[in-house]
Amino acid sequence: MKKYLIQSTPFVVPTTDGKLIEEHHGKASTANNDISIAHMVAPPKWSEPFQTPDFEEYTYIIKGKKQFIIEDEIIILEAGQSIKIEKNTRVQYSNPFDESCEYIAICKPAFSIENVNRED
Repeated sequence: MKKYLIQSTPFVVPTTDGKLIEEHHGKASTANNDISIAHMVAPPKWSEPFQTPDFEEYTYIIKGKKQFIIEDEIIILEAGQSIKIEKNTRVQYSNPFDESCEYIAICKPAFSIENVNRED
């Protein structure tokens, strides 16, 4: 048995908002419940509802900018910056800017629709 896994065919999560989500490791791609690692591209003017996930999430910005509303604080990250958001923290992710934002998201334990707790 190999002691490594090279992932070159990530699971592309179907979306309706123009966002690209390529899960390289996680529940959908490699049946890993402990961690998920995804490459994402958020189009200009994209946003999603507030959520209070049951996982910690790390984000590293590759290109562009991304806005975070964490509790009541607005934070904007730019390329080369990263952030860790603790689990059970109310957060909204968005890209209110005029260019796409490319980033890596890591969730621990792995992201799932059941543990993200999005608001309606």
